[in-house]
Amino acid sequence: MWNQLQTDAYEGMIAETVTIRGHGGDPIRAYLSRPLAKGPSPGIILIPHLPGWDELHREIARRFTHHGYAVLCPNIYERFGHGLPEDIATVAREAGEVPDDSVMGDCKGALDFLSSQPYSNGKTGVIGMCSGGRHAFLAGCLVEGIHAVVDCWGGRVVMSEDELTPNRPVAPIDLTAQLSCPLLGLFGNDDPVPSPEQVDLHEEALKKHGKDYVFHRYDDAGHAFWYYHQERYRPVQAMDAWGKVFAFFEKHLRGQP
Repeated sequence: MWNQLQTDAYEGMIAETVTIRGHGGDPIRAYLSRPLAKGPSPGIILIPHLPGWDELHREIARRFTHHGYAVLCPNIYERFGHGLPEDIATVAREAGEVPDDSVMGDCKGALDFLSSQPYSNGKTGVIGMCSGGRHAFLAGCLVEGIHAVVDCWGGRVVMSEDELTPNRPVAPIDLTAQLSCPLLGLFGNDDPVPSPEQVDLHEEALKKHGKDYVFHRYDDAGHAFWYYHQERYRPVQAMDAWGKVFAFFEKHLRGQP
């Protein structure tokens, strides 16, 4: 999908901060980017990672919009106050991280918002990286109406009993039977969280329950290998993975519901 653009095609997008109804009806901020071209657009819920509701995710949202998707990135950290993303992330960590039920409520609010827009084609996917990848898998299991899930190196899908907390009371792998849509997983083989062994367990659970999934694992790549602002960035693996994400969403989100 990289650089596969017609030079005479119209391009335009709008990107702005909007307010949506999140978990419990709370008003929360969300970053919305959408194409200005004619025709209905598929939707994508982009769940931010623990480093916060940050600039990186705004850029990722616009990249998806460049390829024809309406993207909504909800501020799942809204209840922890406002300031620099890293500062709010620190507050969230000290509070035991954002509760799973809060994130799922915010995802439902994001889905309702995207589905209600006149430019929606009626299909919405969800994607997240790191903790957002874990949340994306949870959304595919718990939020009705999601059509496709992309889990990018989501840690703690597999959890031991001593890792469970009041904010994370259930290991997502235990909800695998409830996954209601196709799943794409992207992982680095040098990643400790999730480790290759944990990815194996996740895959075994998906097979056991007969789920529609595809996993891609990359050598010489660890956690967060898309993050071009960090030393862990792996451009070749990242661009290959981006292509697989676009192909996956193209297959499952284009067309009529």
